[in-house]
Amino acid sequence: MWGNSVQLWIEEKAVEAAHGTAAKERAEDCSRVYSPSEGTPTQRAGKRRSKAEQRDCAAANAGGVAAKFSVRSWKEVKLKYRVIERFRGKYSVEAMCKVFEVSRSGYYAWRKRQGKEAKDQWLVDLIVECQQHSKQTYGIRRVQSWLWRRKKKHVNLKAILRVMRKLNLLSVIRRRRAYTRYQQAVHRYPNLLNRRFDQVRPNQFWVTDITYIPISGSMLYMCAVLDLCGKTVLAWKIGSDMSSSLVTDTIREALKQEKVTGGLALHSDQGSQYTSQAYFDLTQEYHVSPSMSSPGCPYDNAAMENFFGTLKTECLYRTHFSSRPEVEQLVSEYIDFNNFERISLKNGLTPVEIRGMAA
Repeated sequence: MWGNSVQLWIEEKAVEAAHGTAAKERAEDCSRVYSPSEGTPTQRAGKRRSKAEQRDCAAANAGGVAAKFSVRSWKEVKLKYRVIERFRGKYSVEAMCKVFEVSRSGYYAWRKRQGKEAKDQWLVDLIVECQQHSKQTYGIRRVQSWLWRRKKKHVNLKAILRVMRKLNLLSVIRRRRAYTRYQQAVHRYPNLLNRRFDQVRPNQFWVTDITYIPISGSMLYMCAVLDLCGKTVLAWKIGSDMSSSLVTDTIREALKQEKVTGGLALHSDQGSQYTSQAYFDLTQEYHVSPSMSSPGCPYDNAAMENFFGTLKTECLYRTHFSSRPEVEQLVSEYIDFNNFERISLKNGLTPVEIRGMAA
């Protein structure tokens, strides 16, 4: 009986017949004399609606199988509702609900939801635009900040969450990683940073670290340097090994770019690259004060750990890489996005904007 075409869903003669029957029933209902125990016509209509809702609930709980409700799927039910909506100006809703064996209460509940969804369409469009812009990396708070910053729209977090869940636009949850404690250091340094991760002036404290990037049958390693003023990525490099040269080359690039002459402290963990002689020589050459986390305490370098965690969650974990150029291209694009576009939840500014205002 139920085909794919809307025309197969409604036979006008059947609807007209049902419409006539319903009209007759209404006339008989109005002409009847009811006892007080049966209630007023309004009360009787309310009872009928309650029974219809109970039947619909029972049908849903029974997996869509109930008396006089022969429906194979929820999609078919919605198609029936759409047909009723289309012809509601020509035939009575009551008659069409009888033809399609659905309750009026179910139809009106669906109609109410349709109106709500139409009202939300402007928000849907803006959230889709935001997630396209951020490559679906923003959670609900950053989406809220983006809506205000770019569109001057203040939207409740619950409304944003509802739309993002419906459209499957929620951001990816970051994975946890295991930490390694390194032994046998050539050079060790005091902790000058002491977890003061929010610096108000550029080039006062930098942080650096190395992370792993798996590709097909191999492993790459990335070193990066951040300025804690704004959390801006100053330099990064990708190599095929974790040699000290990967670290020193990355730091040297950042130093040349920023033209630092003195007063800079550089914080790292106790990885072997940062306790090496080559790293010590570099800090002496550029008059940089080395700073180091306590043994086995990743929280002392939390700003760097946080950046790498975000990079992997929002960028690297979404793609399967087969070559180093693919990784470098995607990382380059993400770091540009991070520096110039990614909004801070604290103040709604990007890293470059924060650093520029402090300079």
